[in-house]
Amino acid sequence: MKSIARGFTLIEVLVALAVVAITLAAGLQATGALTRAASRQSDQWLAQLCAENELTRLRLQRQLPGTGESDAGCVQAGREMRVHLSVLPTPNPNFRRVDTVVEAAVDGVNVRLLTLSTVMGRY
Repeated sequence: MKSIARGFTLIEVLVALAVVAITLAAGLQATGALTRAASRQSDQWLAQLCAENELTRLRLQRQLPGTGESDAGCVQAGREMRVHLSVLPTPNPNFRRVDTVVEAAVDGVNVRLLTLSTVMGRY
């Protein structure tokens, strides 16, 4: 009796390798997207703290903020951010609209992380 050797052909092995390579590449892209999303969420949370700190500072002055614009620095978890405050009048003179924009440098470019608006009244 003659025995016939059975095994995989070169084409079958190459196809299997291609399928594994495509699967690994897709997994790598998904992992990268999750990492970027987690980093962005962390940055936005820190920006929220900066914005709320500036709004709290205005509230603690116990007076209606004057209209105009100002900038302040904020460091949270070692990240340096800039907080831009814009105080605008409203139709009711007892209230002011306060817009807060938080920016940080990401790869040498200033990126807007958060915009927060509120209305402050006379105390």
